[in-house]
Amino acid sequence: MYEQELIPHLFRTEFSKISSVLTKLFGIEHLEIAEDIASETFLTALETWPYQGIPGNPTAWLYTVAKNKTKNYLHRNKVFSEKIIPGIQTDSIEIFEIDFSEINTTDSVLQMLFTLCHPAIPTEAQIGLSLRILCGFGIDEIATAFLTTKDTINKRLFRARQKLREEKIQISLPSSTEIDQRLDTVLATLYLLFSEGYYSEDKEEVIREELCQEAMRLTFLLIENKQTNQPKVNALYALTCFHASRLPARKNSSGEIILYDQQDETLWDQELISKGVYYLHQASQGSSISKYHIEATIAYWHTIKADTKEKWESILQLYNQLLQIEYSPVAALNRTYALSKANGKEEAIREAEKLNLKDNHFYFVLLGELYTDLDNDKAREFFRRGIHLAKTESDKQVILKRVEAVNRLLKL
Repeated sequence: MYEQELIPHLFRTEFSKISSVLTKLFGIEHLEIAEDIASETFLTALETWPYQGIPGNPTAWLYTVAKNKTKNYLHRNKVFSEKIIPGIQTDSIEIFEIDFSEINTTDSVLQMLFTLCHPAIPTEAQIGLSLRILCGFGIDEIATAFLTTKDTINKRLFRARQKLREEKIQISLPSSTEIDQRLDTVLATLYLLFSEGYYSEDKEEVIREELCQEAMRLTFLLIENKQTNQPKVNALYALTCFHASRLPARKNSSGEIILYDQQDETLWDQELISKGVYYLHQASQGSSISKYHIEATIAYWHTIKADTKEKWESILQLYNQLLQIEYSPVAALNRTYALSKANGKEEAIREAEKLNLKDNHFYFVLLGELYTDLDNDKAREFFRRGIHLAKTESDKQVILKRVEAVNRLLKL
């Protein structure tokens, strides 16, 4: 049914706005109350829309219900009402204005994003809270993003909420001197959000476009604000544009991943590619280079389908630069693939085997690709190990097709 798709989509986009506006009204120490009201709003939608039909303006309906639930809460809790809204009288709550205008919701979300990334709480907790409150991530999803357990995440978020209450942190944009310090964590959160959408560990759905769109929306809020419109923000937005441009070509009709080499480039979104080029140019205005600049440039090269030596040599040098700025196993694996395209498989195999990422299925898939046509028995064994470690059915199916291709080569 349509509402089964619409409500999760609206939850991703509107939950953060409702909870941010209400938290700004109540204060950060009452964050849970704001979240509860926002959650009850969506629960009401789940209970009524299947029977009464979807409203003509679903977003406005949610805001109206959120306002009514807030006013009901203020009525029931007189002491709380008088504490957070000085001078309010019980009989005036009905006419009390709760501002869900576009300007206020945008400002509130942006302010909340920076509030949750306050240095009073650890960086991992900042990102976890942001993913939970502003991006609608479940505990399972956050645990997967951090490669840890649900119990660890629950404890981390509990301590972070407690710290925010104790410090009585104001919901506002930080001063100019603090912006840079917190902006890095904000960008890391949005990068994680986009990455989860672009390739999800969720066993049901590998690509989750609504998460990509939400990450891009929040990143663009930073660009629209003068204080946060910085080169690294533009670089991240360019990166997401380039990657998102290929989303229409990344799945087949059965929902299986289509690898880069097999993608139909006519399905790539040229408008998003052009937008990415524009914001990458805007990112070049600064004097420093972030990892987002380099990754965006790598992503730009991937919007050029031609398999040329110049392309792969450029990508290889960019990965060399990226690994100097910030090492990651994924970047190291991607660099090795670029090395194989630029300098040949033998050199890439030597570099790949140094990585020794025995718990990473992509590592064995890469080795399988590198050994294909050189030693097909080894290639098949590596692909099989990749299948054993793969978490999603879609990944397993993609690797299985590579095993079948190698089997055909062995029979020739």
